[in-house]
Amino acid sequence: MDRKQKVMNGGIWLLIFMLGVYILGYGIKGQPVKRAVYACAKLLSGVEFTLQKSAARLIFPGLLYSAREPGEANGVEDILVSWAWELFPIYEFVCGQELYETEIESGSIYDLLLARRSREEQEQQAREEEERLAQEEQQAQEEQQAQEELLAQMEAENQAVLEEQNQEAEENGEFPGVEYTAEQLSDFSFVRNTFYTISSTTDISPELLDAPRMATMDLGLQNDASEPQILIYHTHSQEGFVDSVEGDMSTTIVGVGDRLTQILQDKYGYNVIHNTNVYDFVDGKLDRNQAYSRALPEIEAILAQYPSIEVVIDLHRDGVDESLHLVKEVDGKPTAQFMFFNGLSYSTRNGPIDYLENPYIEDNLAFSLQLKLASEKYYPGLARRIFLKGLRYNLHVRPKSVLVEAGAQTNTLEEMMNAMEPLADVLHHVLGNPQG
Repeated sequence: MDRKQKVMNGGIWLLIFMLGVYILGYGIKGQPVKRAVYACAKLLSGVEFTLQKSAARLIFPGLLYSAREPGEANGVEDILVSWAWELFPIYEFVCGQELYETEIESGSIYDLLLARRSREEQEQQAREEEERLAQEEQQAQEEQQAQEELLAQMEAENQAVLEEQNQEAEENGEFPGVEYTAEQLSDFSFVRNTFYTISSTTDISPELLDAPRMATMDLGLQNDASEPQILIYHTHSQEGFVDSVEGDMSTTIVGVGDRLTQILQDKYGYNVIHNTNVYDFVDGKLDRNQAYSRALPEIEAILAQYPSIEVVIDLHRDGVDESLHLVKEVDGKPTAQFMFFNGLSYSTRNGPIDYLENPYIEDNLAFSLQLKLASEKYYPGLARRIFLKGLRYNLHVRPKSVLVEAGAQTNTLEEMMNAMEPLADVLHHVLGNPQG
């Protein structure tokens, strides 16, 4: 008989002996036999429960693990577990391995849960941000659409009134021009409502728009025509018209810029540089998202090369509703209307836009206001209201910088070319005699 069998037999006899002693003890105490049997049954049930627990630990060591080391027997349960340990040594190996593996698995699952929670929070934040941006974009589009509709209505009404006034003036042999008094220019509300269209993204104050002072500022050129005086360029060189020919730049806003350059040089004697580089066509595709950023380094390089340049004109054409035709008759010719444009580096929501610094905002405003006043004096109704928006639009490069929106996509090339003659004349009235 081997050692393990002896241990098992010894355990059984030991159990029988203990039960006998237990019952005898009750007898010595004078307890009835029924009570002793009951106590014995209770003891056996306790042993059965202990055996069940031990069996569970043997079968499911990963669920019920005892922290005691083998050999630490403190009761019947511990004695039986010790026997089982000797009979089934694989139990010790499983218990020793299971703790390590379970900890690894639990840690990995916990990390996965944390990562998943973080990812879900990030996705929720991204969804909320997208919804907020979409709402703001939709609101801005609605405001822009409403503003364009209002502007188109105002333009149509103004044009009808001006045409009626001009017709009456011509019939009476009167000069059709309009000159505004100092009293009118001192009225901020009158100036704002008469000369400006202001985007909902920005605003202007009476302190910044000091019309009486701006109207009398000396904006005449200081340098003579021996050196470059005026720079014309096009941030959006691909802008065309109703009859533009695809691929023919002479039928786009660039061709219109050539015409303006020619008139300023040949008729008025200015020294003009016309930069025809492209900033809104990238890799064979129209891309105006970064056109102003792409144009700025080249414009600054030209100005550094020719510091004598005092006037910078970014010539565009506007984009309007297809039903709006910006045309007026000047000297018997159909002529596209034009509009002067200023950026204020100011947001109605956040205030001054510090990263779009422009030390020449007041000078820019004075330049466009004088151009508008000259247009009303010599070509009433030809110049639309000055448009104010919140960004900078590269107008910070010179005090006399202006963005001009000449006509729109609904105009013909002929109407655009005709518009350059009065535009050049208006520029000349403000800039003065260029001859040295």
